[in-house]
Amino acid sequence: MGLLIYGGFLGATWFWREIPLWLLPVIGAWLIAWHGSFLHEIIHGHPTPWRALNRALALPPLALWLPFDIYRADHIKHHYEPDLTDPREDPETAYVTPAAWARLGRVMRWLLRANTTLAGRLTVGPFLSISYFLRSEARRLWAGQAGRRGIWARHAIAAALVIVWVSVICGMPLWLYLAAFVYTGAALTSLRSFAEHRFAEDATHRTAIVERAGLFGLLFLHNNLHVLHHMRQHEPWYRLPALYRAERGALLERNGGLVYAGYGEVARRFLWRAHDKPVYPSIG
Repeated sequence: MGLLIYGGFLGATWFWREIPLWLLPVIGAWLIAWHGSFLHEIIHGHPTPWRALNRALALPPLALWLPFDIYRADHIKHHYEPDLTDPREDPETAYVTPAAWARLGRVMRWLLRANTTLAGRLTVGPFLSISYFLRSEARRLWAGQAGRRGIWARHAIAAALVIVWVSVICGMPLWLYLAAFVYTGAALTSLRSFAEHRFAEDATHRTAIVERAGLFGLLFLHNNLHVLHHMRQHEPWYRLPALYRAERGALLERNGGLVYAGYGEVARRFLWRAHDKPVYPSIG
């Protein structure tokens, strides 16, 4: 898997001039989103039994903006089920607290409402998530949070090497890489994360399933079967479909039937309609 992703990345960036301009962001989005899925597998102990080797496979930050060590720590925290979707505890939630909402201006409130639709998540969603993450990290760096400067220093070196390859060796303008690979890759990733979680009083009902994902199943390494992943997070991606077929009834009972037939259903229901309100409902 890693060979396909990194080989595809090297080929797409080296031959970018020969790729039609309309096709470049399609390829770029797929590769960056696929790389994100691969990093997710590494966090959960794959693809090899050796942690040092897995970590080495995660070192090239193709998306540029997300250090792997921070992603790993945040994602492990995200897996604590009682805190799922809670913006005070879950680093991967799309909700905001009522207090944060009260401080926002009209434009930001409009953007956050747009972000609750699939169309908004695919367009303004990457801007919101990346900018929020970078602002939060800037505050942590300014406050001198332990270990943060070292993580970002190492990440800056690795990201600089990616930029040298793309812009100096391959000659691709950095703005084009940011637009056709980084931003589109974040947008395609957000298709997966858009309907993965939704607030419910029962924490076990907050995690969804998207069945019949087709090609997206390969792209997301079957993380669309999200309840199963949360329950069996150390299972490798290629085992998930068979496990899901064997345990489907129990999984649907556990998550309260929060299931979608496919991403087509997600798009039909939520392309222009809100998946949920942006303000987390359980905080007084």
